[in-house]
Amino acid sequence: MQTATIEDAYVRYRRDLYRFLLQRTGSHSDAEELTQQVFADAASSISGSDPPRSMRGWLYTVAERRLVDELRRRTRAAEVARALAAERPREGETAGEVGEAVGRLPLVQRRLVFMRVIEERPYREIARELGCNEAACKMRLSRALRRLRNELVTAS
Repeated sequence: MQTATIEDAYVRYRRDLYRFLLQRTGSHSDAEELTQQVFADAASSISGSDPPRSMRGWLYTVAERRLVDELRRRTRAAEVARALAAERPREGETAGEVGEAVGRLPLVQRRLVFMRVIEERPYREIARELGCNEAACKMRLSRALRRLRNELVTAS
């Protein structure tokens, strides 16, 4: 698909897709992120020689698939959270100790853990706020969580 066609579709259908996703997510930031993902998918998956018969219908299909993926991700995250909550804390591991360990992280790591784990903000949004790319955000979060895990394991 040619760039101009994607741009035309974006101008024409962006608001409708955003409203569609907003009604289903209840979150402006989630709807905006999913809308952007739909058009990124469109730009990368349609060739100029084989455009869909109904651009609008195809975009809604992509939006529904993206929404299902997001809902599955949230369901998995909720299941993990419930499983972790059901586990008995290890000896010496309390919410206070976890909070203290987070408090000892460097400021950037502390902010990153809070934005991603507590606020469940998307990496794109966090990266924009911290002035880095998404890959760097993921790596920094991984390092912060590894540091917390190591500190809690050695403390118990």
